[in-house]
Amino acid sequence: MSTIEQTREIPTTPLDADRPQDAGTITTIPHYIDGARTGGSQRRGPVFDPATGRQTGEVLLASATEVAEAARAAAKAQQAWRRVGLAKRQAVMFRLQHLISERGEELARIISAEHGKVVSDAHGEIVRGLENVEFCAGLMHHMKGEYAEQVATGIDVHQLRQPLGVVACITPFNFPAMVPLWMVTTAIAAGNAVILKPSERDPSAALWLAEAFREAGLPAGVLNVVNGDKEAVDALLTEPLVKAVSFVGSTPIAKYIYETAAREGKRVQALGGAKNHMIVMPDADLDAAADAAVSAAYGSAGERCMAVSVVVAVGATADPLVERITERMAGLKVGPASDPASEMGPLITRQALDRVRGFIEGAAGQGAVVRVDGREWEFDGDGYFIGPTLIDQVRPGMDVYDEEIFGPVLAVVRVDTYDEAVALINANRFANGTAVFTRDGKTAREFQFDIEVGMVGINVPIPVPIGAFSFGGWKDSLFGDTHMYGPEAFNFYTRRKVVTSRWPEPSESQIDLGFPTH
Repeated sequence: MSTIEQTREIPTTPLDADRPQDAGTITTIPHYIDGARTGGSQRRGPVFDPATGRQTGEVLLASATEVAEAARAAAKAQQAWRRVGLAKRQAVMFRLQHLISERGEELARIISAEHGKVVSDAHGEIVRGLENVEFCAGLMHHMKGEYAEQVATGIDVHQLRQPLGVVACITPFNFPAMVPLWMVTTAIAAGNAVILKPSERDPSAALWLAEAFREAGLPAGVLNVVNGDKEAVDALLTEPLVKAVSFVGSTPIAKYIYETAAREGKRVQALGGAKNHMIVMPDADLDAAADAAVSAAYGSAGERCMAVSVVVAVGATADPLVERITERMAGLKVGPASDPASEMGPLITRQALDRVRGFIEGAAGQGAVVRVDGREWEFDGDGYFIGPTLIDQVRPGMDVYDEEIFGPVLAVVRVDTYDEAVALINANRFANGTAVFTRDGKTAREFQFDIEVGMVGINVPIPVPIGAFSFGGWKDSLFGDTHMYGPEAFNFYTRRKVVTSRWPEPSESQIDLGFPTH
């Protein structure tokens, strides 16, 4: 009897965020393999409520054994799934969209309980994830091939899109529903089977999604969830049955994922970190720019790869802009997701909190001016809270500028001209997103032409493309050459096959050793 079969009947606590918990309740968070929740892992890791600092769960951490079982289940299921008609796959996408839309509140509360983001923010990521589900519901169009008749006398050529096989999706803690929906939905729509490895910090949303897919009609084994840490990741990267790897996370890990999986002969897209700049020109609406900067810097406690972390104030805009941002920060409500008035929640872990505190402390020592210090905010309890922080007079070479902080810290860099602002951004090693605030069309057009960044906003602080386009940066923000979701994702999760056909009459057959030319 396999490990999976031995452990399928292990009782587990339902993933219901509204279920009352006493202080001693610890939820066991299992794997999901071949259509069922499974246990059996010897190693386990704690899952915390970031708003209280209290452990609420215990997640199973997979070894190479569980990864191999998931890969075998996925490979077997994929052989049948790739034969399922596109119309039936499309019907699964429509049902999935309906299920998630109907039960979004339940999923949002699961996200908030383990990540800490406020419920409205959790709803926002669900909506953005659903955009890709809706895009994939058009898979009849996205999976079209090409056909050319009579390319030579009596010869036709057509090109097919076919799935890769088993795909591994390794997703980050900051968007436990949205990023899986970006990756998994497209891979499955294209005819692949998936092993999803969510962050061990907030894994429950992935299980919820797996069961939603199953309820929507996805056959067992097409989507599997394997929880774990580096041991599970390394097993996925070297598993022969896994043909491609999608990843979102920090740049050092993205580079490691890319190099390791590529060395194993796998197709890889690995999205890394960011340091997103927002230029504010002298002609900009400063009130609108300040609103945008506060929203983009402090939403989800800055734990977004598209968060604005640097405002570049051009010319005389700096002082009035800093004043406006400071005024708005004073009115922000920081607190737990359980408080409907909360606008910003805690950071994900105690280690993340300590790291952000360290950047703030180091900024003053390196010559920056801390205008608003989030460490001075007071909070009850042991949650991982810190207030929003504003640091002025920042320059390249300072840690607060050079490093991805991934917290509610906004740096202000002052420059004299537009050209200086563009040169500053183009010199940065990250190139995920950027924005310019201006009322001048010529400046906006020059900016989108000059800037060396993958996603650009014109008076839009967080330029995450809608589902019909693709998401991804340049430079150290992307390893590989394919962006996430949208048209590029169908290219990533399929391979092309070209068929050349000829139906000659028997009398036309002859031996010809020459190279065919027509």
